[in-house]
Amino acid sequence: MDLDTIREVVIAREREDLAVLGASTAVLAGGTFLFSEPQDQLVRLVDITGLGWPAFEIGDDGLEIAATCTLAEFAGAAPGRELGMPVLHDPWPGTALFALSCRALLASHKIWRTATVGGNVCLALPAGAVLGALVALDGTAVVWTTDGADRCIPLREFVLGPGRTVLRSGEVLRSIRLPRSSLLARTSFRKIALAPLGRSGAVVMGRRERDGRSAVTITAATTRPVVLDFAAPPTDGAIRDALGTIDPALWFDDPHGSPEWRGHVARVLVREVAAELREY
Repeated sequence: MDLDTIREVVIAREREDLAVLGASTAVLAGGTFLFSEPQDQLVRLVDITGLGWPAFEIGDDGLEIAATCTLAEFAGAAPGRELGMPVLHDPWPGTALFALSCRALLASHKIWRTATVGGNVCLALPAGAVLGALVALDGTAVVWTTDGADRCIPLREFVLGPGRTVLRSGEVLRSIRLPRSSLLARTSFRKIALAPLGRSGAVVMGRRERDGRSAVTITAATTRPVVLDFAAPPTDGAIRDALGTIDPALWFDDPHGSPEWRGHVARVLVREVAAELREY
C-alpha cells in the first residue's frame, strides 16, 4: 500500500547515515510488512540495503547472517550445499532448519525474494518461524548502537513479547551469528496449524550437538520463543519437568489458536522432537 505520510527515503551508504533514525523514521529493508498497513507515525524511511552487507559470511567460529539477507537466500541453504556455494567444509546439518522455517511462514516466493531475515526477527511475531530457527540454533544478535558500538544479545533474549524487542530507539540489527557447534548439530522440526495452509499454531525445533547437549525451542504457540535446555538428549521425565516450568501466561491467544489448544499441541510436538533427538 502507499504510505502517504512518507516525505523522504534515505538510502544508507555508511553507518553514519543511520543517525536520523528515531520515532518518525524507520528502517526499510524488504518492506513486506512495512508497506502492508498504514504507518501514520512515519515521515522518513532509511533503506539499509544500500549498505551492501553480504548475505552470509563464513568464519572459523560459524556463520554470520546479515539482517538484509532475504528469505530466498536463507532458504537456499542445505546441508552439504550451504548458501548455494561450493562446499568449503563438512556439511552443516543445522542449516536444514533454514528452509523448513521459511516454509512454515506460508509466504509466496515473491515475498521470499523480498522479505529479510532481520525483518522477521525484529517484527517479533509469535509465528515468526525464521526467528524461531535462529533461536533454536543458539543465535546471537549483533546490534549497531547509536554511539557507534556493537551490542551482542543472545537471540533467545531478544524478543520480549509480540512485536516487542530489546532494541532501543535508533538501534539497528546488523546480523545474526550462529556458532559452528549448532550448525554441526542434528535437528528436528514439527509444525501444526488449525488448517492445512493456516498460520502456525505451534512450531517446535530441536537441536542435539555432538557432545549430547540438546535444546528444544517452542515458537508460534508462545508470545516469545521458549528454549528448554538439556545437558543430554532429554528423557520423557526431563521433558515433563521442563514443560512444567513454562509460565502459563506465555501461551499465545489469537484467532489461529487458543492458549489451551496451543499448549496441548506444543507439548505433543515437544515430546516428538525429543524422541527424535534421542535417536540420533
